[in-house]
Amino acid sequence: MLRPGAQRGLLLSSLRLQGSPGRPRSACGRQGEENAPLSAETRWKDRAETVIIGGGCIGVSLAYHLAKAGMKDVVLLEKSELTAGSTWHAAGLTTYFHPGINLKKIHYASIKLYEKLEEETGQVVGFHQPGSIRIATTPVRVDEFKYQMTRTGWHATEQYIIEPEKIQEMFPLLNMNKILAGLYNPGDGHIDPYSLTMALAAGARKYGALLKYPAPVTSLIPRSDGTWDVETPQGSMRANRIVNAAGFWAREVGKMVGLEHPLIPVQHQYVVTSTIPEVKALKRELPVLRDLEGSYYLRQERDGLLFGPYESQEKMKVQDSWVTNGVPPGFGKELFESDLDRIMEHVEAAMEMVPVLKKADIINIVNGPITYSPDILPMVGPHQGVRNYWVAIGFGYGIIHAGGVGKYLSDWILHGEPPFDLIELDPNRYGKWTTTQYTEAKARESYGFNNIVGYPKEERFAGRPTQRVSGLYKILESKCSMGFHAGWEQPHWFYKPGQDTRYRPSFRRTNWFEPVGSEYKQVMQSVGVIDLSPFGKFNIKGQDSVRLLDHLFANVIPKVGFTNISHMLTPKGRVYAELTVSHQTPGEFLLITGSGSELHDLRWIEEEAVNGGYDVEIKNITDELGVLGIAGPHARKVLQKLTSEDLSDDVFKFLQTKSLMVSNIPVTAIRISYTGELGWELYHRREDSVALYDIIMNAGQEEGIDNFGTYAMNALRLEKAFRAWGSEPADFIGKQALKQIKAKGLKRRLVCLTLATDDVDPEGNESIWYDGKVVGNTTSGSYSYSVQKSLAFAYVPVELSKVGQQVEVELLGTNYPATVIQEPLVLTEPARNRLRKKNGKDKI
Repeated sequence: MLRPGAQRGLLLSSLRLQGSPGRPRSACGRQGEENAPLSAETRWKDRAETVIIGGGCIGVSLAYHLAKAGMKDVVLLEKSELTAGSTWHAAGLTTYFHPGINLKKIHYASIKLYEKLEEETGQVVGFHQPGSIRIATTPVRVDEFKYQMTRTGWHATEQYIIEPEKIQEMFPLLNMNKILAGLYNPGDGHIDPYSLTMALAAGARKYGALLKYPAPVTSLIPRSDGTWDVETPQGSMRANRIVNAAGFWAREVGKMVGLEHPLIPVQHQYVVTSTIPEVKALKRELPVLRDLEGSYYLRQERDGLLFGPYESQEKMKVQDSWVTNGVPPGFGKELFESDLDRIMEHVEAAMEMVPVLKKADIINIVNGPITYSPDILPMVGPHQGVRNYWVAIGFGYGIIHAGGVGKYLSDWILHGEPPFDLIELDPNRYGKWTTTQYTEAKARESYGFNNIVGYPKEERFAGRPTQRVSGLYKILESKCSMGFHAGWEQPHWFYKPGQDTRYRPSFRRTNWFEPVGSEYKQVMQSVGVIDLSPFGKFNIKGQDSVRLLDHLFANVIPKVGFTNISHMLTPKGRVYAELTVSHQTPGEFLLITGSGSELHDLRWIEEEAVNGGYDVEIKNITDELGVLGIAGPHARKVLQKLTSEDLSDDVFKFLQTKSLMVSNIPVTAIRISYTGELGWELYHRREDSVALYDIIMNAGQEEGIDNFGTYAMNALRLEKAFRAWGSEPADFIGKQALKQIKAKGLKRRLVCLTLATDDVDPEGNESIWYDGKVVGNTTSGSYSYSVQKSLAFAYVPVELSKVGQQVEVELLGTNYPATVIQEPLVLTEPARNRLRKKNGKDKI
């Protein structure tokens, strides 16, 4: 008998707990789980193309996909038995929904695989697809649903906003008092994780993979040729590559190769009831319910219900002893003691929303470990700094990710490039700054924020700042709203006395809109300074440096003293990365990339250098250098006060780079600015940042110098039609593929749109409509402070790409008229200069 506190007595007087918590009762008929064979394989291989470490649903899915695609010698090693760890006790939810654009593709691929897996393998998977409904009980949730709808229109998945009447029809057991709307995904549902894994295993074996268990990996020894010796009690195996898919054991596997993966196990509970007469009487299965304000999911479990809460970060429990002391050696198919008090407020919310729960008996409370990364997203792909070491780890939602990630990684391994961009899952998004303390703080936050409103430009503040702050952090933190970029703190926007300084996320224009307009005006009319220290920075030199860069980049290598913007392409001609390349001295280069791409790009460069046998030295100097940007019509005037170097337009040209002294501080100055205005980026020793900033700000007092942030820079770059890699993707790698693409012709083009809205602006990934149909999508957007309209880049069919073409952009449930314009909306400073020299000032 559950003994609630007096305050809960009225609500819970009939809720009863039967039996003791332990192994979860079968949700979908896990036939034979208790007596599963210890190992289905007696064979052993001395050589393998790929060794996968971990026999959960992720690892087994990868083995299935690699073998099915034709790879020979695929071996999976599992320390105990398949599904041990987090897979066997998972609630098994499947959904097409994800707020991230790219992860929708992963979810879609998983569900499409699960729909046909039983027919392909002959193994029952227990897949139920009653659909799912996310419940909105506040107006801001309705806005969130509208926001998500416009980001779904150009995807293959079905998704609809439904009215309360439809919700009640589909889920008649609901208390409808607070419900305003629902977000409905047909085809969502749940699957039995054990049966799913066993079906994938049957498929993997069918196509030739070897699944060996129990076979704990005891040591991983790298060899000079890039292969690995994988040691187990059964013997050693030589592997061309290894994939860490070890779930909550992934940290231990990472330590074998000298890596500290930022992962932490958290306890997640769900409750299973006995038969509920009202559920049993239903003629069709209930859709999966997600009560976002109550922060729980609920689904039908046979003739009862199963519901799982995500408690707040203050109440949730991290299994931190596993981080400090390691996972207990024998832990595999065990659970933690249940703790109903920890989730009681969510239990009460569920009973209020679904009143039949008040009289239900609880037959099980499952409390098992799942693994979280700091940002809740998994880590998928090859790891920088360790050759031929791949990861598929950190899955908080492994069941819905398993099928799609298995296919994604298989394609990447087999074809040498990912099938589509998924940089948000790149394991190299973390670095040395990702400490255990940071990981725990972020995991707590991420778990507790599972169901919070997902705003654009969202910031999360746990674990900040990290050790990775620029020299200007202490000077600027009280003057601005900081954004988090790969461990760095970088000003997004600055506030003046009397302005609202609070973090106020919104789907509409909010408190930063006017201040950003002032910063825009500052740069366009005077001069501004921005901290750009988060840029990734690499030094490359050596006798083969020019040859390597010629191989890497789809551009001509700049002459000594010059800079250009170059792209690294994949073999299929896709843009892998965009970098600024500066030729500093003969054979020595400074490469600059975005903060989020630092190790992503470095891994690619290092791999190509090793594979091609290039004699070069590659050094990551990101943390050694600070960067200040100065931009605006008075930028030259301010800087010239501080250096003897001639900064005139004829002597220090656009895209030139020079080493010079600013006052007494040595800098590498590049005449470039992402704002499109006259400007320089000043690279300097990180310890000189404060002195350099103070000198420049003091020198610019007469010109009215001031700070600006990344929001204003984005508005400025959009008006100049500067593309942003990751948003607007454009004898080197991929050359032949580009020729083929050119020969076939393009089916869509990137265009610039202006649109007249009210209080909402495009962010990117919104649906483009024409003649009642979705025909494309935006890639980025902002407000143009020059024409006082919204501005967006968008992909549209070629036939709709002409200047003057009218289309519509969907924003928060409204289609706003938009027009294709001649870009750029505002000419860059170098372009204006050229026209001025050619035509005279009066004609500009």
